[in-house]
Amino acid sequence: RVGQIIAIRTKVNRAFKTSMEVGIKVTVQDVLTNAEKIVSVAYATYVAKPVGARKVELKPVQLLSAEDHLEHSLAIERRRIRLGYVQVFQKLMQESNKEDTCEETDAVSTDHTHVQSTELVLPPHANHHGNTFGGQIMAWMQTVASISASRLCRSHPILKSVNMFKFWGPSFVGDRLVFNAIVNNTFHNSVEVGVRVEAYNCEEWIRDQPRHINSAFLIFNAVDDNGELLTFPRVKP
Repeated sequence: RVGQIIAIRTKVNRAFKTSMEVGIKVTVQDVLTNAEKIVSVAYATYVAKPVGARKVELKPVQLLSAEDHLEHSLAIERRRIRLGYVQVFQKLMQESNKEDTCEETDAVSTDHTHVQSTELVLPPHANHHGNTFGGQIMAWMQTVASISASRLCRSHPILKSVNMFKFWGPSFVGDRLVFNAIVNNTFHNSVEVGVRVEAYNCEEWIRDQPRHINSAFLIFNAVDDNGELLTFPRVKP
């Protein structure tokens, strides 16, 4: 909330051959009571790649505490699960050719939840290399996904998690970024919104040749004035 103190702590949990896992923990501190509580925990994967060069091979991290050793061991498991999940996901996408048979009369068409937004990447949106900040892209994705979810709950959706947020390629100052969001499915008190981001430079915009640079699945729920979770309606793809 406005007026509270946010603390963001990060550290490299493990270095693999050319990639590293960075753990991120966000806490909020109440200025009146000094009480702290966890707001969010995330794990980001980075590679070091100088311009025009191959990926840099990384040295192992030095483990100093019992917590370091635990996170170091869990990092390899998270990586194994992440890579395995991507393979399963891709296999399901290739094999799935079934049409949804939802025949509920009160089901809402997912077409109603489609939202598109276009953003121009300006210098404040990018780092010193001219690459768009990943956090800026995520913020734009959350905005368009929130609007998509709100068309079902008619309230203000609350973001609960972001799954499979993946950078497929870079974008740069001057690019036009097109965000497409749509509700994939609802699960009683939560909803999954898929977001796809495509980038165009001036020539690609004229030729209508987008670059797919990001995708993610955002999970929302919503509450009423009494703080009770709202139920999302069924959707028809």
